[in-house]
Amino acid sequence: MVEISIVVPCFDESEVIDVFHEAVVTAMRPTGVSFEICYVDDGSRDRTVDRLRELARGDARVRFTSFSRNFGKESAMLAGMRMSRGAAVVLMDADLQHPPELVPRMLELHQHGYDQVVAERDRSGESAVRKALSRAYYRLVRRFMDVEIVDGAGDFRLLSRRAVDAILSLPETNRFSKGLFSWIGFDTVSFRYENVERAAGASKWGGRRLLNYGIDGLLSFNSRPLRMAIHTGLWLFLSALAYALWIVANAVLNGVDTPGYATLITAIVGLSGVQLATLGVIGEYVGRIYHESKRRPQYVVRETERDAAGAPVAGRPAARAGRP
Repeated sequence: MVEISIVVPCFDESEVIDVFHEAVVTAMRPTGVSFEICYVDDGSRDRTVDRLRELARGDARVRFTSFSRNFGKESAMLAGMRMSRGAAVVLMDADLQHPPELVPRMLELHQHGYDQVVAERDRSGESAVRKALSRAYYRLVRRFMDVEIVDGAGDFRLLSRRAVDAILSLPETNRFSKGLFSWIGFDTVSFRYENVERAAGASKWGGRRLLNYGIDGLLSFNSRPLRMAIHTGLWLFLSALAYALWIVANAVLNGVDTPGYATLITAIVGLSGVQLATLGVIGEYVGRIYHESKRRPQYVVRETERDAAGAPVAGRPAARAGRP
């Protein structure tokens, strides 16, 4: 019986995967619990899958799934949770920014009855601009989202088996795991740890990708942007009505004035911008409905550790979809 499953999404992590694996094994050895490490190769372009094959051949506790292409971290975490067999599951990254030595502490807190144990990183080492943007985003999230998202609380966490089963029971395709973890509830405890630099390589989360991820989070758990569009439209209508009444009253009392060209252009440009932004918000929601209606699997599997038991099978065509 496996007590702990450690789920590790990987994308171009060949430089650090061996160091990470050794660090996890070293951290888990004193605990005495049985564990497995479930790696998910998210369509890496380097030799990550080759390193996973070698690890699987040399360590029976290693299992892996390799995607046919890059499907994103959300899909990789989902595949890892589906692979897991442990009574509890730890989600963590392979770049060592999630310190493996914190896993025993998570296990200790889990034994006190918590279904979710969350490791929250601080913001040490980050630039002042990034810190300010992060604080502003989380203030916005707390105001508009229907679930509680804590600044610094990411994917590095332990989930009990019933919490994992609750996550896996959710059928949606467009997944925002931070929100899902909060939405399922259960008893949760958290602790903070100092931010750690990557052990090797470069971060795959650039400014544009972080912006898109933030937009996904805002739209995934509420319809308030649509409500805000309604409020904005009503406010503009009332403002225009008041302005029209003022023009009529001014014309009756003082005669007809020549309208200001600058005022007219400003109003047209401003209202056009509001309309385009509103259409964009509506389009985002319609696009999500469209993607959900197609019911495609979240990922396609190319290879697992069972395929790697013999000769490598690189280049094998993708044949399986969904759950490995």
